[in-house]
Amino acid sequence: MSKKQEIALALHEIGAVKFGEFTLKSGIVSPIYIDLRLLISYPKVLKLISEAMVEMAKELTFDVIAGIPYTALPIATAISIDQDWPMVYARKEVKDYGTKKKLEGVFKEGDTALIIDDLITTGGSKFETIEPFEASGLKITDFLVLVDREQGGGRLLEEKGFKLHSVIGINELLDILHENGKIDDQSYKKSKDFIAATQV
Repeated sequence: MSKKQEIALALHEIGAVKFGEFTLKSGIVSPIYIDLRLLISYPKVLKLISEAMVEMAKELTFDVIAGIPYTALPIATAISIDQDWPMVYARKEVKDYGTKKKLEGVFKEGDTALIIDDLITTGGSKFETIEPFEASGLKITDFLVLVDREQGGGRLLEEKGFKLHSVIGINELLDILHENGKIDDQSYKKSKDFIAATQV
């Protein structure tokens, strides 16, 4: 079994791939939802995912990894511990006491940060994500995500000079689940049609 198959089946098994009607951050109503917040309760699946992301990260050049709160923080932490790679993260809420820092972790101005995130849809929110890193003097060239929802995110990043790397695309994920009898024909077709119709 390939690593992608293993990940797709594991995500389905823990209930991280849901079918129904879900409003995404972008406002799009989707028949499929991928909830990777569950990963913190399944260390073996988290380890499987971090190993797959490490394989891809080893092909890239960076000084620190940057985990995106909240869902990707456990993934980035697992990668950091596994590879002894230093990690930073941007606060969602900046405190008005103590150091009042936007960014946590140790880095030098001019260091390159590899952005680690759970998934990408249209890519719009990724620019808000990287603002505090760039404002603090870090360079961003690559984004590494677990799932690409294949709704234009990769192309948008590329247009802005960034490169997207994903472990698995949503079409591959659906194909694996369907081939292994994990989803019925109706859910499979509805999800595939939705992805095709909303691809940018």
